[in-house]
Amino acid sequence: MSNIVSVKNLTRVFDVSKPWLNRLIERLPKRMLTAVSDVSFDIPERTTYALVGESGSGKSTIGKMVVDLLTPSEGSVEIEGINLRETRDAATIDRIRSDIQMIFQDPFASLNPRWRVRDIITEPVAARGGKTDGLAEKLLEQVGLSAEDAVKYPHQFSGGQRQRLCVARALASEPKLIVCDEPTSALDVSVQAQVLNLMSDLKDEHGLTYLFISHDLTVVRHMADTIGVLYLGRLVEEAAPDDLFTRPAHPYTAMLIDAAPRLDAFGREVEPPEGEIPDPIDPPKGCAFHPRCPLATDVCKVDRPALERHGLGRVACHHAGQIRLKGAA
Repeated sequence: MSNIVSVKNLTRVFDVSKPWLNRLIERLPKRMLTAVSDVSFDIPERTTYALVGESGSGKSTIGKMVVDLLTPSEGSVEIEGINLRETRDAATIDRIRSDIQMIFQDPFASLNPRWRVRDIITEPVAARGGKTDGLAEKLLEQVGLSAEDAVKYPHQFSGGQRQRLCVARALASEPKLIVCDEPTSALDVSVQAQVLNLMSDLKDEHGLTYLFISHDLTVVRHMADTIGVLYLGRLVEEAAPDDLFTRPAHPYTAMLIDAAPRLDAFGREVEPPEGEIPDPIDPPKGCAFHPRCPLATDVCKVDRPALERHGLGRVACHHAGQIRLKGAA
């Protein structure tokens, strides 16, 4: 199975300094924020790769670089073997771009309130001069809405229905890859399940590939083929869901799993994750997680662990595999 996405040593640094004159008067240095640091992963065709982590871990920044909305500071992103930043062939760029779509976190903010649903859904096709007759009505029915909804406006729908409209719009250009940036975080739990089931069914029906971004491990557990765990812009663990949830190799992954709600543990006392994410402008030396890690030793404070093979997955930890879940026997 070939890879549709190949991310190599991806890094993104933002300049968050004060304006030049302020820095000159106050004698302040430049302040650089490393949002993503040396991230590498592959996504095979017709699979779902989930990126999970706390807010500020760099998930959305990676998603925007994959769809070419942001330029990497270092590293590369290849879609179907093509680096859009390096190729000069306009036809190739146009073909690759048409194979990529994105579903954003807020379904209302990503829909034009002045446009009817028909125009919103068919826009990706109309912009390329394609035929749009009956397309919106067909896609509306595929995502569980009515063809008659094509004449309505976004404000006439509920949150879950609006996200279905976003899914329909993403499907309009018949893409191969859809980047889903927290597509269910603004929805109620029951509606989340409906949208996730819909996306799973559409993946099988259309042969789609998903890069699924979420802050909640439990949301992607039954949907992802591979889960990558991010911490402070770095990929700290990558594994299949069954392995990740039963035998996490990184202490940060175990902390996320222990803090997640479980149906079989009603009434249990849940300890919140310990500590706070360090300042990304001035991250800790060595392993970025060591100030919060129960396994940290002196080597963790000075030597940043490389992401290496561990079992069937990968992990960046000097004490990989030594952590145990609190609920485990």
